[in-house]
Parts: sequence; C-alpha cells; structure tokens
Amino acid sequence: MRLLICLLVTLCQVSNVMAQTRDEVVRGDRKKVEAAGFWIYNDLPKAFAEAKRTGKPIVVVLRCLPCHECVKLDDELVDTHPVIRPLLEKFVCARQVSTNGLDLSLFQFDTDQSFGVFFLNADKTIYGRFGTRSHRTEWLGDVSLKGLAKALQKTLDLHDDYDTVKDSLAGKRGQPLEVASPELYPSLKAKFTDKLNYEGDVVKSCIHCHQIGDAQREFYWSAKKPIPDKVLWPYPHPKSIGLTLDPNEMATVKNVKSDSPAAAAGLKSGDVIESFNGQPMLSIADVQWVLHNVDPAGSKVSLSVKRSSRTQDLTLNLEDGWRRSGDLSWRVTSWGLRRIATGGLLLETLPDAARRELRLARDTMALRVKHAGKYGPHGTAHRLGIKQGDIITEFDSRTNLKSEQDLHAYVVTSKKSGDRVSVNVRRGRQELNFKLPIQP
Repeated sequence: MRLLICLLVTLCQVSNVMAQTRDEVVRGDRKKVEAAGFWIYNDLPKAFAEAKRTGKPIVVVLRCLPCHECVKLDDELVDTHPVIRPLLEKFVCARQVSTNGLDLSLFQFDTDQSFGVFFLNADKTIYGRFGTRSHRTEWLGDVSLKGLAKALQKTLDLHDDYDTVKDSLAGKRGQPLEVASPELYPSLKAKFTDKLNYEGDVVKSCIHCHQIGDAQREFYWSAKKPIPDKVLWPYPHPKSIGLTLDPNEMATVKNVKSDSPAAAAGLKSGDVIESFNGQPMLSIADVQWVLHNVDPAGSKVSLSVKRSSRTQDLTLNLEDGWRRSGDLSWRVTSWGLRRIATGGLLLETLPDAARRELRLARDTMALRVKHAGKYGPHGTAHRLGIKQGDIITEFDSRTNLKSEQDLHAYVVTSKKSGDRVSVNVRRGRQELNFKLPIQP
C-alpha cells in the first residue's frame, strides 16, 4: 500500500508539471527553491564563497528544466530522502538550471543527460561526478538514490582526507574546451547571453545542456574539419567496453561481457573499482569521465579493484576506434547529425527477415528510411524524392555502412558541407539513384 501511495503521489507531481507551461515551470522552480532556502540557486560564485567560509565541500546539481523524467529523483533528493538529506546538510548545496555563463573549463559532463552532479572543493578541485543517461528509457538502470548517497559519503571521506588525496584528484578536471562558456560557441553567440532573462522570455534565454554538444560539433563542422571521435562519442558508457555496473553502488561490477576489453583486463562480477587511471571512483559517471579522456588512438588504462577484501591491479587495453562501439542514436544531438549526413533522414537497419524477402545479402548495406523530414535543411532528402520506406543500399559508393551511426560517422569524419554523394535506393522493385548534398 505504501508503494502504491508513493507511486500515485509521484504521478500527480509529474502530471502537475506537465500541465504547466515551460515558462511557469522555470519561474515556479526558482520561487520554490529560493523560498525553501536550502539550495543556492543559479549562483555558483556564491556557492564557492560559502564553501570557503564554512570549509564544507560543494555539491552542484545541474538539472534541465523542465525534465519530467527526473522529477521524482530530484524531489526525493531535495525534500524527503532520510539518508540523502542529512548528508546534503554537510555540503554547500548549489542548484544550476541553465548553462548560460557556465565555466566549461570546470564543468565538463555528458551534455545529453538531464541530471548531473558535481562534488567539489572550494578551490575547484573535483572530487567526482554523478549521473548518466545511456538511453532515454534506460537511465534509471544506471543511477539510484542509494548510489547517490554512497557518492555523497565518499566525497565527505575524501574531503576529510583532502591533503592526502588531492594529487589523485588532478585528473578529474579536464583540459579547456574550445570556448570558455557555452554562449561563446559561434552557433550560440548571436542567440544567448551569459545569464537567464527573467525579465523577458526566460525559457528562450536558456542554453540547454544538449545545445552545448550541438554547438561543439558545429564548431568543427562549420570550420570544415572532421568531428573528432571524442566529440562524436563522448562519455562512453561502460557497456562499450563490456561492463555493467551496479547503480546502487559507487563503481561495482555487476556483469562482464565475454570477449570484451573488460573481460580481457580480468574484471569480474563483484569487483569494486577503487581507482581508474589513478583517480578514486565515486560512481558510473567517474568511470565514464576516465573513458571520455582516453587517448583516441587507443591506450592502456590502469585499474585498482577490490576483490574479496584484496586489492588487485589490472590494465585495460583499448584499441584504436574502440569508442565507436557506442550508440549515438539515443542522443538528442543525433538530430543534427541526421541533418548533416542525410538531409533529415531517420534510418534503421533492415531486419534479416525483410532482407531475405527482398533478396538482399545479410552482410550488405540496407538502411530503411523510417522517417524523412520535410522542413528546412531536414527536408533536403525529401525534396530530392527520397521517401519513407526506401532502402539505402549504397552511399557514396560504399556498401559497408551497416547502421545509421556508421553512415553519420563516415560523413562527418571524411566529407565536407557542400559535397554531393551518390545514394542508391531500393523502392519495391525499383532501383533509384539520388545526388544528395551534404548539409552545412
């Protein structure tokens, strides 16, 4: 009965949020949080000043508004959780709901996620990160309140032992990005400032997290440069190396896929990853941070794991191109890639049964058009005559592009805007050819 009541309350909360306009959600959130007085709202300089004054560590929650998926997690985190709330009281707590003016030399994270947490020292040393989103419908399999509580406690432990552990934390801060803050990216510069506009249209003044990822890709593409693998496949999920981690723990192995880099390294179910590339691990997000910063040409990465009360040192070998095993299709930023590479086509790999019916070999290219955009640059392919249901069997004389991701990666790493590619299509019994321009 208690579980049912909690579920009904949560559904009511989500329904109320969804009934509001976006403007009402943003303004209401600010009013509610500032009235409660527990969180410092959209004022990171104030949070760092308070941490220096009190000697407390800082927790910064980056949360997109309105994000219906993480309403329950966020409400429990702030208001009700009996373990998390006492832990949070030992921190300076800051809530950031926009990325306008955000220091990108410090706050680097997967911009396709809607909920992310940073744990920091007042001197801007990062203790760790929390939060991930491997898929729009699967993110709860990677994060939990239990896991968050353990990450908070580990941060407090590191903070108490700061002088000893400080050197091991150096790698948790990345190299500067292409610009200092989001609104300085060329594609965002004319549209946004470094602050939200509460006096006007506050929603339209907000730079959403995913727009940073879009702008970073556009930074390279508009300069007619290949988009780097690190930018295309950011923050690889541990599954890309064969690891499934327990969301209720900090960085504990739940399962290891056979014939994977993780298996070759000797990782086993139950292993607790205490350090990865010399950095202490607080969560799956910390594991992704290390993977994100691995040399794109492949590398050897050290691990220290606790197994049956004993510590073992292992080495993870990552070959060139390893991160391309990740999935781009779930990311919001894949929409921009569809514009660039195929003029607005959403593609799916043709199932084996459909291949047999059309007498297409199993190992050849067969990408079915699931949807063709109709407006602006996303309508380019549609205006050429490519239709929903068409099957692409050859693209730029290539027949080895077996997934939408393969095709996107090929275009943005080897072509330039304005190039034209030949596209062969099967439409029923017809064989058609189109000359598709690569979009800017």
